[in-house]
Amino acid sequence: MPHSLGWYHTPTSTGFVLHLSATPDHLRATRTLIGKALAEAGVGEDLTHSAQLLMSELCGNTIRACGDFVPLVAEVEVEPRLWRDTGADWAVWVRLHDPYRSALPVHGGVPLGDPEAESGRGLPLVDLLAPGWRIAATPVGKQVCCRIAGE
Repeated sequence: MPHSLGWYHTPTSTGFVLHLSATPDHLRATRTLIGKALAEAGVGEDLTHSAQLLMSELCGNTIRACGDFVPLVAEVEVEPRLWRDTGADWAVWVRLHDPYRSALPVHGGVPLGDPEAESGRGLPLVDLLAPGWRIAATPVGKQVCCRIAGE
């Protein structure tokens, strides 16, 4: 459904798809939608906060690589229990699509625990929250796909 802030939100049976441009207001709206969708699905607070943090990091990386106001498609999906082969109670997929296939994420070489670093912790944090995350080329850009499992 269209929103007055200029983003388009489509609920799905397991989450949502959100078409937006990369702005601070839209990032806040995305975090709010993640919280609402995952709470409605019964996902716990820790996993919800991890999904919100992960999407924030992905959006921040995209803005640094592609610029402000780049068109994005954010997807959040609760993985149906029957698909899971682990003992985790919940799993959530976080995906972010942008139109710049060649603007790939780059590790900044900053250790996650470096108290002096002002930036560069984003991808190590993504590695920690969603081991095995990947980038998939699409016909109109790329999509960063992350799966977070919780207990």
